[in-house]
Amino acid sequence: MIVVTTPTGHIGQHVVRSLLGTGEPLRLIAREPAKLPAAIRERAEIIAGSHGDAETVDRALSGADALFWLCPPMPVATPAAATVEFTRPGAAAIARHGLRHVVVVTNLGRGTAWQPRAGMVTGSIAMVDLLRATGAAVRGLALPALMDNALQQIAAIRNGQMFGPIDPDRALPHVASADVGEAAAQLLANRSWGGQEDVPVVGPKDHSYRELAAIVSEVLGIAVRYRQIPFDALKAQLTGQGMADAFAQGMIDMFRAKNEGMDNAAPRASAIIGRTSFRRWAQERLKPAIGD
Repeated sequence: MIVVTTPTGHIGQHVVRSLLGTGEPLRLIAREPAKLPAAIRERAEIIAGSHGDAETVDRALSGADALFWLCPPMPVATPAAATVEFTRPGAAAIARHGLRHVVVVTNLGRGTAWQPRAGMVTGSIAMVDLLRATGAAVRGLALPALMDNALQQIAAIRNGQMFGPIDPDRALPHVASADVGEAAAQLLANRSWGGQEDVPVVGPKDHSYRELAAIVSEVLGIAVRYRQIPFDALKAQLTGQGMADAFAQGMIDMFRAKNEGMDNAAPRASAIIGRTSFRRWAQERLKPAIGD
């Protein structure tokens, strides 16, 4: 029995689809089960609720062999609350039920000078350490920014802009959520591995945000330019949208670390390289979302 969290999310939905082809029994923890396609609800056991809830996650892990863990995006009080504290009930249930294998989504940055001061990344790595302490074998899929994040800027792209706090010429890795989901599913289905390890998962090529905007321009047939936003202006924007100050600072600290090269520290030789280029992703996902 494989348990999958966030089965309707960007990554989780790909984990589920990939695992359905293996014939492994699946149990999905879903806050809103109605969002799952009927074909998936018919082929998997559904546990309604949040995997941050002790009773829900305890019920879901009873009799399970493996778990896919991803903390959902929650702009709560602090980065630690959204990662470590959210995961505590799950870690307790893993230890209680003697679960053997956990695949968890985390961030690049472990072992770098940025790890203690990278905000959301710092919290995510500490969350993985909490899971490692359960006694289960844990594989952390350490990610850069998702290509899918561009879907949050559809309105701006239609107006010819992409924006963010990263230097326009800083080449960084990115990865498609589908490739992360496939990597997670392969580890969950073939549980011959053990121990504790973080494995980078990156796309075929690093790109600067200026290059990403140029690719989007070519794919969409419109002029799109990348605009860099100062860190203090972005934080003011985040808090103005209702985000807690400490959480917004955690986001800024993460972006600052990425801008200084944190995501470039992981060697490609030891990484899982996704098959999806940014151009292909833009053609298959972004262009249909933008429409005519």
